[in-house]
Amino acid sequence: MIVEPRIRGFICTTAHPTGCKANVESQIEYVRAQGPVSDGEFKNVLVLGCSGGYGLACRVVSAFGCGANTLGVSFEKQPTETKTATAGWYNNVAFEEAAATAGLYAKTLDGDAFADEMRARVIDTIKADLGKIDLVVYSLASPVRQHPKTGELHRSAIKPLGQTLHIKSVNVDKGEVTEVDLDGATEQETADTVAVMGGEDWEFWMEALLDADVLADGCQTVAFTYIGTELTWPIYWEGTLGQAKLDLDRASRAIDEKLSAVSGSARVAVLKAIVSQASSAIPVVPLYVALLFKVMKEQGIHEDIISHIHRLFATQLKAGSQLRLDEDGRIRMDDMELSDPVQDEVQRRWPLVDSANLAELGDLAGYREDFLKIFGFGFAGVDYEADVDPTLGRTL
Repeated sequence: MIVEPRIRGFICTTAHPTGCKANVESQIEYVRAQGPVSDGEFKNVLVLGCSGGYGLACRVVSAFGCGANTLGVSFEKQPTETKTATAGWYNNVAFEEAAATAGLYAKTLDGDAFADEMRARVIDTIKADLGKIDLVVYSLASPVRQHPKTGELHRSAIKPLGQTLHIKSVNVDKGEVTEVDLDGATEQETADTVAVMGGEDWEFWMEALLDADVLADGCQTVAFTYIGTELTWPIYWEGTLGQAKLDLDRASRAIDEKLSAVSGSARVAVLKAIVSQASSAIPVVPLYVALLFKVMKEQGIHEDIISHIHRLFATQLKAGSQLRLDEDGRIRMDDMELSDPVQDEVQRRWPLVDSANLAELGDLAGYREDFLKIFGFGFAGVDYEADVDPTLGRTL
């Protein structure tokens, strides 16, 4: 079949098998070109949420920068003869093939990472194949979570707190800058968002791994957050998402205390803004990111996902790193995004940007390009007119 992007809102319902492979291979090539990241302290790495975005980048750096065996967990839709799989499914296949060629152990478990059954599967796999884990990356991104203890299904709601918020945004498809009104969240919506995107599940994972004695002495775990600036705070840090991220901070402190039993540590890392399915669904954020990318590219300090995560490992996670921490103990990787030269210029452009000058002041074209690449579209050297087998010749 000929695979073309089919976009509905902030979701692309198709993924290109060859393009997804090109995406993974390009990240591997970048990491290899930088040379070894660590001195072998990461032998076995568990990545929860491994199939795309920052999770996939962590798996690539772990394997091809640190020489680590990697175990990944993700929840993907398999292909059929007439429908493509999710991009993450193709990413996992491409990563495992590349790891095998390099002589590295790589296994991916597909299923609900919030479920106790998945925790049991992971622990059994670690005991059978790896022994102990040196690094646990928690990078799950989901709009829903079925609580493993109560069975209740929680759905997140990305909304401001309090009164209706009137704010500038952009229609990515049409390239139109608009003003939108966003209703404030109810107490239940806020609680549900914390249940889905907060730190409880991370705690459940680390408690289970610790109790099963599969964490190596000195094991690290890291989860990711985003803080941003006053332009995005009303919908992000000061909204329901911010409440969830504060709970992630709480969980980090609790996990760090428990990991003292194995001389381990837990940190939250504050990462830079990127283009992802999740960020595309948040009003205001695409417009901010379009302006941010334009400014950072003009100043020569723009980082894509893989270069950003490579810097996290090389400067903050490897042994002997001088940690760049804020007053709450978070690792700050958003230093370049929040630098005065960048933010002063973004702040200057924000009130000026409209539909007519968006291409001049922002990089909406780059935003769209990055969005399509998530699903394997837009990579040089890929023949998008070629007939491809969405199953990759596998019996499913």
